[in-house]
Amino acid sequence: MGKYERDEMIPSIEVAKNIAKILDTTVGYILGETEQVNIFKDPVMLNRFNDIEKLDPENKKHLLSVVDGFIQALKIKNIAAL
Repeated sequence: MGKYERDEMIPSIEVAKNIAKILDTTVGYILGETEQVNIFKDPVMLNRFNDIEKLDPENKKHLLSVVDGFIQALKIKNIAAL
């Protein structure tokens, strides 16, 4: 582990996955690609994102517009509640 921390050695993908599993986080978090520890750890949400990725561009655009609108409405609702 010390060699990885000192950048003396780069872990293989399998080692990185095992480290992430032991630390109960994601490989992306370990690699510094995200600050969110648990992003995409929920298998149900990950499956949804995979399904969305398979949609044709037009349907994906429409679905993401609906999701964006819903998220924006929730944020406005939370601001108004303050």
